[in-house]
This record gives sequence, C-alpha cells and structure tokens, in this order.
Amino acid sequence: MTDIDYMRKALALAKKGVGWVSPNPMVGAVIVKDDRIIGMGFHQRSGMPHAEREALLNCMESPQGATLYVTLEPCCHYGKTPPCTDAIIESGIRKVVIGSPDSNPVVAGKGVKTLRHHGIEVTEGILLEECRKLNQVFFHFMEKQTPYVVMKYAMTMDGKIATYSGKSKWITGESSRLQVQKDRHRYSGIMVGVNTILADNPMLTCRLNGCKSPSRIICDTRLRTPLTAHAVQTASQYKTILATCCTDASKIKPYEEAGCQVLTVSQKEGRVDLKELMIQLGKRNVDSILLEGGSTLNWSALTNGIVNKVQVYTAPKLFGGIDAKSPIGGTGVESPDHAFALSPPRITVLGDDILFESEVL
Repeated sequence: MTDIDYMRKALALAKKGVGWVSPNPMVGAVIVKDDRIIGMGFHQRSGMPHAEREALLNCMESPQGATLYVTLEPCCHYGKTPPCTDAIIESGIRKVVIGSPDSNPVVAGKGVKTLRHHGIEVTEGILLEECRKLNQVFFHFMEKQTPYVVMKYAMTMDGKIATYSGKSKWITGESSRLQVQKDRHRYSGIMVGVNTILADNPMLTCRLNGCKSPSRIICDTRLRTPLTAHAVQTASQYKTILATCCTDASKIKPYEEAGCQVLTVSQKEGRVDLKELMIQLGKRNVDSILLEGGSTLNWSALTNGIVNKVQVYTAPKLFGGIDAKSPIGGTGVESPDHAFALSPPRITVLGDDILFESEVL
C-alpha cells in the first residue's frame, strides 16, 4: 500500500467524528509498521483524546520505528488534552505523514517544527485537498471566527418552495429528508426566521437515533415568537437562541425563564444585523449553521454576505403559480451581471430528487 492508500484510511476514520467534535476538526490516524497497520484511531468527541493518541492507545505492538499517517498536523499545545507531538515523540515513531496543515494559530506549522526538531521525518500534503475539504467548517471558523453558513432549501423543478396557498409538505422524498437530518447532526446550529416559527411551529431537532441536535437560532427582530412555540417549550432540552433587537427586559424575561438564551443584536434595515449575529455566535463556539429559513431570511443572508454554501434539493414536480413562493425573496438583483456567483455544483442523486451544492464565490 502507498502513502495515499493509508491516508485514505485515515480520512475514512476521521469522518466517524462528524457532528461530535465541533468546534474541533475531524481527524483520523493510522500507524503502520513493516507494511502492516498496527494501530488506528480518530477524534471521537470534543474534549476526548485526539486521533494520534487514540491510534497509539490501540496499537497491537510497539510503535517504535513505525510511520504515523494523520489527516491534520498534530497539535503541540495544551488545550483540553495534552500535545499530540509529545505522545508521538515518546512513542518512538520515526516518520509522520500529514494530510493538511492546521490553521489554528497555536499550531500552524509549529507541530511539524517540533517533530522535526526531535529527529522525526515529516512528509506533508498527502491528499491535501481532500483533507482540507473534510474540515472546511473548522478552517473557516479558525480563520474568520464566525460560523460557516449553509443555506439549504427544497424546491420543485419550476423553482417553488411552496404552493400559492403556502403548503410545502412534502416537496422532496424520504432520501432527501434523511440527508437533511444528517446535516442537522453535522452542523452545530440551525437558523430560521420568526415567520417560519409562526407558520410551521417546527421543532428544528435531529430526528435520527444516536445523533445530536443543533443549537436552534431564531431571528426575531421584535420578539414575536410565541411562548407556546415548540422551540420555546423545549428550550430546557435543546439549546435555543433568540436573536432580537428588542431590549424590553419584561418581554425578554419569560423566554429566559423558559430556558432560552436571548441575544440582543443591533438593527440593520429594520431587521436583525446578521453580520453582528454571526460574530456573537462565533464567540459562543457555534462554528457552523444550517440556514433553513424562508425566502425573506435567505435574501437577507445573501445580501449581508454571510452565506458560504448553498444546498438545493430539487424534486421532479411543478407547482406553478405567480403567487407561489420562490426560495429567495427580497428585491432581487437588477441584472444578470449582479447575480450572486456560485461554484460549479456538486450533484448528488437522492431517490427521485437531485441535490445541488455550490460554494458562494
């Protein structure tokens, strides 16, 4: 097997930590000796041992003289766990093969430098793009200190997210809905506008067994969310954040008593200032958001420049109707030259539906 083969195994291991390690990166590690894998591990949850230490712990024999394959540069600082570089040096491993450098400023190149200083051979950049893509959220959060925002919506082939009467269940099939639940587990927050709460009264939780639910974030400029809403009534079970411009303590108090966190945000053009909200959420370690809002919030998110990725679930159906809602509201752009540019889409077939995923350029 080659370096690429072993790194692919490490990547497969890393993916097992999806949804659990936030705001840490997903990392996998494989230890090879005499062309045999003698130890494997991955970062399972935030606060638990990192992948390198897990792999060393799982070794079937001494790692003395072995090669370690790891998807991300080993840490060299004390955080919730001790430095992985210390464990590697003490183990007697002679070579470390790394997929991607770590953009965390307390690591960034220092891990590699530490290993080489102790005589350990280091090879970098094996499957670099795949390793970086795996931790797209982590790298964004490290560099921007704001959440990575994925704007998601389901629509018909004529671009409608609801009928003229406002009905939208269900546009897509079971395979698409299952993928959405997986993403609710994957990302640390889910955000909607108050109109979605008023219209649908959703729970906004992950309904998959053995998975976690994201923090629920409701953009509610004037604090109109009913105290009887599911999101408020279950705030003691699932973290619920109300982002509002309301400063009336008497109006805020009942929500806090119900278990909600209320964030007071500045107003911009009559609505919650989304850029300021992203900064506040970043300070609370919300590293990623699945935006499941309606057309009004989608337009506001785009025009405020907070959207990083767009997910469009498209069903083979036609609703028609001038009054049937489109995914993005607002005034729209004046000419095609002013369109929001997206990267060429990644296309996934989910049952009868098609998922298009593009980065915002």
